[in-house]
Amino acid sequence: MLPISRLSSPFLSGTSRVTLHMLQLLLALVPAVIALVYFFGPSVLITMTLAVVVALLAEALMLTLRNRPLKPFLTDGSAVVTAVLLAIALPPLAPWWLTVVGVLFAIIFAKHLYGGLGYNPFNPAMVAYALLLISFPLEMTTWLPVTSLSEQPLDFAGAFQAIFNGQLVSGLGFDTISGATPLDSMKTQIGLAQHPSLISSQELFGIFAGKGWEWVNIWLALGGIFLIYRRVISWHIPVAMLVGLASISLITWLIAPEVTGSPLFHLLSGGTMLGAFFIATDPVTAATTIKGRIVFGAGVGLLTYIIRVWGGYPDGIAFAVLIMNMLVPLIDYYTQPKVYGG
Repeated sequence: MLPISRLSSPFLSGTSRVTLHMLQLLLALVPAVIALVYFFGPSVLITMTLAVVVALLAEALMLTLRNRPLKPFLTDGSAVVTAVLLAIALPPLAPWWLTVVGVLFAIIFAKHLYGGLGYNPFNPAMVAYALLLISFPLEMTTWLPVTSLSEQPLDFAGAFQAIFNGQLVSGLGFDTISGATPLDSMKTQIGLAQHPSLISSQELFGIFAGKGWEWVNIWLALGGIFLIYRRVISWHIPVAMLVGLASISLITWLIAPEVTGSPLFHLLSGGTMLGAFFIATDPVTAATTIKGRIVFGAGVGLLTYIIRVWGGYPDGIAFAVLIMNMLVPLIDYYTQPKVYGG
């Protein structure tokens, strides 16, 4: 019998439904993954492959320890989706051990120690991302520039050696080929009294946001629209999140443009679209009522902006989602529709 606290969750009937759900999520991510590889190199695929392998091994281990059958749960795609989402959020040249630690924590602690899929109160990929960001801030905030700005773009062999051996084929240091993300650069330079309009004119930035990043976010948004069209997710959470983020950034930008980037910069930077369409919409950890989803999404958007502008981290998606995950029982309680005749 299911716990009373989870009776309102949007359960999918049957393993085949779960598998179809996960496969469509992965399909929607394909264009964005191609864009990531195009702009940041093949290291993205190496990290993603490593994450998927470790996730499946960890899933098999935990299912064995819990005396659960392997096939229906190992092939439902949930572990693969968690691994891919985390890999997309990690820096392309993240050392192999960082990926392994993150995936193991996501599968073992954030998923199975709560009872497995359908029982975890927090999004496993974001729990792992937050753990890594707090524990290893240097490794988690050092990204490759887009290949067009790199003095020496890494090929597959160079990326493989950098990830697994911790050194570059050319003998150059990581600081010569990597640096801060556009979000981090914007936040740091605003702290040094630079005007956002001047900052955005630097070569790291494109038309609306960071070079490469804006296109990755656009493809993620198109993938999210595909998921809404296929009714894999509902529109309430992503729309509420994007409207919440755009609204507060627009208000602040109009009142004090010297302290923040434009609304389009925030919408097309960092993990905005990944969070809106693929993270916050997790049916297990998000709000379940219609009104609750709107409140949940708007909360994620507002918290993301607050953390980005006034917090200690350049991007606030992970922390915003986890905070709102904690509030889901309260949100669902106060947004339940009235019973007919009540």
